[in-house]
Amino acid sequence: MVNQPGIHRFDIRELTEEDKHWVQRVLVQYWGSTVQITKGKKYLADDLPGLVAQRDGSEVGLLTYNIENDECEVITHNSMAGHGGIGSCLLDAVRNKAREAGCKRLWLITTNDNTPALRFYQRRDFDMVAFYKDAVTEARKLKPEIPNVGFDGIPIKHEIELEYPL
Repeated sequence: MVNQPGIHRFDIRELTEEDKHWVQRVLVQYWGSTVQITKGKKYLADDLPGLVAQRDGSEVGLLTYNIENDECEVITHNSMAGHGGIGSCLLDAVRNKAREAGCKRLWLITTNDNTPALRFYQRRDFDMVAFYKDAVTEARKLKPEIPNVGFDGIPIKHEIELEYPL
């Protein structure tokens, strides 16, 4: 149980098979489908391990990830309850999972238009380590439902890699 002063309590737990339909609904709602593309690699995010945040018996946050070799990649990360620490606590939980698995770094990809994510992750000690020009343009070949325009009317073209050394 996570409890922050002035903020509702919530629990963080691992995803289970029983969560599958909920995960699929969240992924389609927030990401357009269950398919995620990062650095040209295709993931079926609803088949990945993940974490769910719950408040009063309702799901309020989701994070999916992939551990490969000594790296942990955050594939999707959503807080459906706005501010209140849910996104940060999900990140803390996946950091712990990555450390337990012996990972040396935690990383993720976001797009050039996603300034809220860039602010969020940098405030949590993630550093921008790579820029992939026109990567989203290429990703549309694998996931055509990626919109052409994103936050604040910014064309979505590039991927930005952020990392958190463990």
